Amino acid sequence: MKGATLNTQNTECLTWSYEQLTVAVLGGLKKEGLDRMRVTLKLEWKDNTIRHSLDLYNDTQLEKLIRKCAERFSLGTAFMTDLFAALVNILEAYRLELLAKQQDERPKPISLSTEERKAVQHFLQQTDLLQQTNELIGQSGVIGEEANRLLMYLIFTSRKREHPLHVISLGSSGTGKSHLQEKVGELMPSEDVIEITSLSENAFYYFGKQELKHKLLLIEDLDGAQDVLYPLRELQSKKVINKTVVYKNAAGEPQTTTLRVEGPVCIGGCTTQESVYEDNANRSFLLYLDESREQDARIMDYQRKRSAGKINTQEEKRVKQFLQNVQRVLQPVSVRNPYAEYLQLPEHVFKPRRTNAHYLAFIEAVTFYHQFQRNQQTDNATGEVFIETIVEDIKQANLLMKEILLRKSDDLSGACRNYLERLRMWLAMQSLFVFTNREVSNSLHIPIPTVKRHNLALLNAGYLQKQLTEENRMHTYSLIEGITYQQLSHSISTVLDSIVENLPSYQLTGSPPAQLPTEPLKPSTSKKKKVSAQ
Repeated sequence: MKGATLNTQNTECLTWSYEQLTVAVLGGLKKEGLDRMRVTLKLEWKDNTIRHSLDLYNDTQLEKLIRKCAERFSLGTAFMTDLFAALVNILEAYRLELLAKQQDERPKPISLSTEERKAVQHFLQQTDLLQQTNELIGQSGVIGEEANRLLMYLIFTSRKREHPLHVISLGSSGTGKSHLQEKVGELMPSEDVIEITSLSENAFYYFGKQELKHKLLLIEDLDGAQDVLYPLRELQSKKVINKTVVYKNAAGEPQTTTLRVEGPVCIGGCTTQESVYEDNANRSFLLYLDESREQDARIMDYQRKRSAGKINTQEEKRVKQFLQNVQRVLQPVSVRNPYAEYLQLPEHVFKPRRTNAHYLAFIEAVTFYHQFQRNQQTDNATGEVFIETIVEDIKQANLLMKEILLRKSDDLSGACRNYLERLRMWLAMQSLFVFTNREVSNSLHIPIPTVKRHNLALLNAGYLQKQLTEENRMHTYSLIEGITYQQLSHSISTVLDSIVENLPSYQLTGSPPAQLPTEPLKPSTSKKKKVSAQ
């Protein structure tokens, strides 16, 4: 062969010699799109140089370049035709080599030893499985957030099912949203996780057809993924996305092809802006992070101990590996809930249709995680193998879901509700009835713009009254008594507990309850301007 070996030392400038003619591929060779080979070439023959961009698979473009080189270099067209034929072959081989390396770099499923599999199966058969799992999550380095971390772990586990759940973590900047998602994501097998920092508008359409199937997509910041929110919603709802694009065939003629990417996928994301992503939030569980001083103290104590070398990092790695093995042992299996007809949401829940679907799906996720404690059954009509939900699964799901349902029942956003409860407590402690934005900002250490934004939301929702004082023409606010967070929580707990307690009797009678066993919500009976510390 007349050509030398392709020099790939600089991947952005591949060089190759053919007799006395030198070819450089400027900008490297793109791996995407095996149906084309778009390159920028620099050809040198003695003192002459030609730079040209083309698709080497396009016969028309290639023939023009061959004639141009033959004339400029005073070489025969047969010589140039042989040169480009050899160049295409060597570039094809190089590109296939790159693709093979890329496949090798992807995480591959790990096969467990017999001992590892037995240890995991023994763990999954424990009666207090969720409690032990939560303890292990804490031992892996996730500090605090006991309910949120277990909820997120079960949601991420649902990626193995045909209808996965999704989660969005909400909180102020610096509260550890991304950290919690990252740490719980590390408990999933690496071959099942795709971490994303930012995405271009069409990025999702260029994944392989089944590359995302039953994968966990972790988006560090939804603010950096606004261009892909629509395909994200389609993946969540329809579990497939399609896009028709135009490309040119070998003859340079335009043709269309459809890019199809199939799910299902489990999606986790973080943001500080709940209202901005309402359409995505409606399809997801919303986790509000613990921003209390107690949680700050726990995290800072852990940071100090880790810096002092008093944290056993090897033990944390061992626990992570074990929980990853737990995920590898779990197998896809259908779940049926024989109590589903008797489960009703509290009447205060907003958007009950989607919330009800989330509630039932989470109960199934709890059952799915307990699959080694359930007998597999077979449907005689369809042959489908399934396991059944038991009452204990519903009780455990209710404990974890209560905060989610509570937020879904609130007419305020999570951040605004947290602000209102802090404001209520502060006013009661100070025996104040009226206040200004500046007073709240100084006392609660909240920026003025944030205070103004929350007060405007509370005004619109009827929780505040606004007055203009005649003396200094300053706006003051007073709190109107309404339903407190504790009252709403008690009401939801009453509904959930009553239904679970009566599940056996409902099943015996064969009919669901005619009316929810709930207590009507009533505002506090105290005087209008008096603020309770509830």
